[in-house]
Amino acid sequence: MALMNASCPQDTALFQVPRAAPAAPPHGRPVRATPGQDPARATTQSGIAPDEPNRLAPEAGGYIPSFDGLRGLAIIMVLLLHFLQHMQVTNKLEQAVVAVSGYGAFGVELFFILSGFLITGILIDGRNQPHYFRNFYMRRALRIFPVYYGTLLVVFVIAPHIAAFRGPQLDYLLDRQAWAWLYGVNIFIGLKGEWSFSYLQHLWSLSIEEHFYFVWPAVVFLLAPRPRALFIVCLTLCLGAMAARFIGALAGLSWWTTYLLTPFRLDALVLGALIAVVLRQEHGLTRLSWALPRVTLTATTLLLLTFAWTRLGSHHDIELILPIRAALVEILLGCLMVFVLTRPAQSATSRFFTTRVMVFFGTYSYGLYVYHHFLSYYFTINHTDVALAKVFGSHGLAITAQATFGIAVSVALAYVSYEFFEKRFLRLKRLFPARVSAASDDAVNRAGAGAQMSSGASAGEPVSTRSASSARPRLETS
Repeated sequence: MALMNASCPQDTALFQVPRAAPAAPPHGRPVRATPGQDPARATTQSGIAPDEPNRLAPEAGGYIPSFDGLRGLAIIMVLLLHFLQHMQVTNKLEQAVVAVSGYGAFGVELFFILSGFLITGILIDGRNQPHYFRNFYMRRALRIFPVYYGTLLVVFVIAPHIAAFRGPQLDYLLDRQAWAWLYGVNIFIGLKGEWSFSYLQHLWSLSIEEHFYFVWPAVVFLLAPRPRALFIVCLTLCLGAMAARFIGALAGLSWWTTYLLTPFRLDALVLGALIAVVLRQEHGLTRLSWALPRVTLTATTLLLLTFAWTRLGSHHDIELILPIRAALVEILLGCLMVFVLTRPAQSATSRFFTTRVMVFFGTYSYGLYVYHHFLSYYFTINHTDVALAKVFGSHGLAITAQATFGIAVSVALAYVSYEFFEKRFLRLKRLFPARVSAASDDAVNRAGAGAQMSSGASAGEPVSTRSASSARPRLETS
């Protein structure tokens, strides 16, 4: 899933976004290969030789508890972005808060990377199962459509009959509602060249993901038997989308075109897919662990150079630097996902991403994303922070109270939605199993057991009641 519509100051921004008006495997962490040694020949800290054929890869299909926490991080970034980014700055501290919160835009990229990784893994693991396409699309529909189309029904069918909701904003959306029903919000905004879908404009990112889901299963189905070909396609699409944004900026294309249209935004999704492909190859986890520090160091160095360039060089080049900077940050977010994936269950990283708070936000991240923007957008266009400042006698206190209230209400809505509405549809996913073979079920059971031991109670459920079958759907939420 994913998500946002605001910006950072131009010199520090990673995307130049115009301001809107409104589990670690139980076998242990692989040790880096010694100089000159093939990374596939390194052993893990627990002494398991990676020569044993693909012992880690099957468990990639199980529940990864720390990924709930990664989703939690992504949605927290987006919430801070939308509830803080558009405040009316009154002092330097607030200016700094606005600048930092602008980087919450990359919560969307983290959602994209996670989604590409998880969805591609599900597709690869289920490649030889009966009803491959039917089961995938039905499971996606049961996860995504109830909240998405339920929200549209409230906005376009119920709200017009409630006097308090009527007005120019709703009338504008009603005249253009087909774009939302058909997952075309990103196209509409890209063509208009401004944030022009009011309370629903955050659905642009869900539109991009839906476009990806529409074609990607066929790509994986055709190429999964040839992993090298699938890897090359992922790499080509990833680098191609990154290059397209740079070339678009060089050619003078509108920022809206390169930021919102799907072909320019495939890189994060297929970066996650690429990692999923590598993970499922022999010695895949070991190779990812070997590459991780090298890729991280290179991307970090280049990212710092882009900041040095804009600080010390000409600001006329900012439109060309920003696509490069954005690509580098996406690579680093991919590195973060691999880092979390390869940490032992008892490491500080795994413990952080499996804390109750992070897992809670991750569990309800989809509803949080869909619902929160109604509040943040209302706050923005009505300048409620200014009115609250008069009440509290402090603009900083007003912003804090407003953001806290907005996030709290969003959490309450997402919780009620998930527990009393979405779960009814998620239970139906059992009718469309992603994997039905005994070997796959055994892999899921092992992964589910590992998840229980490493994460403890999750989403309010006692460990003793969490089974592999209940964990499996959680992996597939994105």
